[in-house]
Amino acid sequence: VLSTALRDLKVRPGEVVIATKWLPILRTAANIPRTVETRLCCLNGYRIDLYQIHLPWSFSSIQSQMREMAKLLRAGNIRSIGVSNFSARQMEKASEALRAEGLVLASNQVSISLLNRRIERNGVFDSARRLGVTLIAYSPLAQGLLTGRFHENPALASALPAGRRSRLSPASRAYTSTNLARTAPLINELRKVGIAYGVSVSQVALSWLITHYGNTVVAIPGATRPEQAAESAASMNLRLREGELARIEEISARIVRS
Repeated sequence: VLSTALRDLKVRPGEVVIATKWLPILRTAANIPRTVETRLCCLNGYRIDLYQIHLPWSFSSIQSQMREMAKLLRAGNIRSIGVSNFSARQMEKASEALRAEGLVLASNQVSISLLNRRIERNGVFDSARRLGVTLIAYSPLAQGLLTGRFHENPALASALPAGRRSRLSPASRAYTSTNLARTAPLINELRKVGIAYGVSVSQVALSWLITHYGNTVVAIPGATRPEQAAESAASMNLRLREGELARIEEISARIVRS
């Protein structure tokens, strides 16, 4: 589907960055080279720019997984190596294993948002900055909570798929009336700043995220409609003032500690 869409849009290989993941559950590292060929075949000429270990739950050691990834990179099947949901220690092990191969760990994809700042406490951020690893923030809008639309209309939560409402994640209690009330001060501040700049609540939240953590963190907000993707991309053009960043940080920190 992806490669067909890109070709229909006349996007040539190399003009986009494509990332994908290997799922390690109930598998060993030996599965990594066996499954990459299927991915490359489906991509039909488009390259894998970033190949990631989806979770740290393989039957094989992190070192074994990194060795197999290194082979793929040397063979030209992938262009860089990443991990996802790795702790600071796991990330360090992966980085060390790749350094032994003369390579570097490019990224670690973890959940980060104004309502999930665990990377500041669990060592992931400090380790990533020291190792030169980019953190890719998934759920940077806390599964929609940081758009403000559930605060404006709490009834929208009842229309969400049951799986999303019950998902175990930092946002799993996001749609309860208690949590909406708890996070309302942050949404109100984001909305106030957004009005001043003529942008949305979510754009302010994304701008804070990629500014606060500097070059270490990039965000990958989800989108189901083209206009959502365009809106998220436009947040990169928003430059918040120091006072605005500090006020948002203060309210966010108070909420995540509560």
